Amino acid sequence: MPRPENKIIHLLPPAARRQFLDHCEPFELILSAELSARGEPLAHAHFPNEGFLSLVVDVDTHPPLEVGMLGVESMLGSELILGTAATPWRALVQGAGSSWRISAAALRAQSDALPALKTLLQASLLVRLHQQTLASACQRYHAIAPRLARWLLMSEDRSRTKSFHVTQEFMALMLGVRRVGVTEAASHFQDSGLIAYHRGELTVLDRAALEAQACSCYVADKTIYSRLMKARS
Repeated sequence: MPRPENKIIHLLPPAARRQFLDHCEPFELILSAELSARGEPLAHAHFPNEGFLSLVVDVDTHPPLEVGMLGVESMLGSELILGTAATPWRALVQGAGSSWRISAAALRAQSDALPALKTLLQASLLVRLHQQTLASACQRYHAIAPRLARWLLMSEDRSRTKSFHVTQEFMALMLGVRRVGVTEAASHFQDSGLIAYHRGELTVLDRAALEAQACSCYVADKTIYSRLMKARS
């Protein structure tokens, strides 16, 4: 089986890819590790090969809320090409795996040296801006069950397995809702044969049916990525 590869790095021309990877180091993504702190500039960028990250914001005394998710299709740190602005969110490892890590300074230097890399970094940043805007509207207007279906599909896409560990408490935190709402929606999905859930282990049994239950933002997310990355690859 071929080794998983970050899609942004894969889109680089071979010579540019080799040059870029010469400045990267392999990095283990440990479950629940925090890769960035709110209000602090990013020290490194990460290009996941396996596993995935959640971008969460903390507002006053409220629980954290997920505003973005990224995995092998994307990267953490595209905004570094804009300067050293502090991030408004925390990046947490939601699915363990590995990444290529590069320092902020090296990323900026390589983006200047490799036009193809800069184009892809700009596209990645634009994708995230569009997707986070969509996520804000989704949070405001869509019901819990369709949002949960979307979140489960996004998690399955990035974990690349039908089974993964997740608690109802964590799902409620990521969706910014009360746990009872997630419990009701997950129970409905389980009773309908869409998922199996036991002691934190969740398995997607009927992906097509789960997609039918998801809000329109799931497909919209994928369309945004395809359109913006394809235009710049």
